[in-house]
Amino acid sequence: MADFIPPAHNTASPFADMRGHHVAVRTPDLETAKRWYVEKLDFRVVAEWDYADEQLAYLAPATDDHFYVEILGGGDPSPADVRPYTDLGDSLKYAGYHHFCLNVASVDATVEELRARGVTIVTEPFELLAISRRLAFFCDPFGNLIELAEILP
Repeated sequence: MADFIPPAHNTASPFADMRGHHVAVRTPDLETAKRWYVEKLDFRVVAEWDYADEQLAYLAPATDDHFYVEILGGGDPSPADVRPYTDLGDSLKYAGYHHFCLNVASVDATVEELRARGVTIVTEPFELLAISRRLAFFCDPFGNLIELAEILP
């Protein structure tokens, strides 16, 4: 499977040392979120710590040591609920953070397993030929969207 062919690196940039590391998800309940990622997605708990009145954790996919989801829980005031997305189109009318994406070998097989584990599928698998991907979207127990992407041959 081919992926995007990026332009040449800009090694002259003063930001040439930047690398992606994690995405943070604010949740009203750290333990519920942590348990969901571990039980539903087989993520591993990499680190946990307190910061002021909040509790935080880094979680990583089953075999990926280069990308983390940081769960931020606790704190006062507790975070407000996210928008109740009903489908992908509905979700696109809001500004700000939208989702993070996980690459998978088969979107269909992954959606089937997620559904068997009781995960809410927000958008059924579809192909987006403009980027040579098969995609689907699901959400965590607090409504945060997560995308699945399979590179098409």
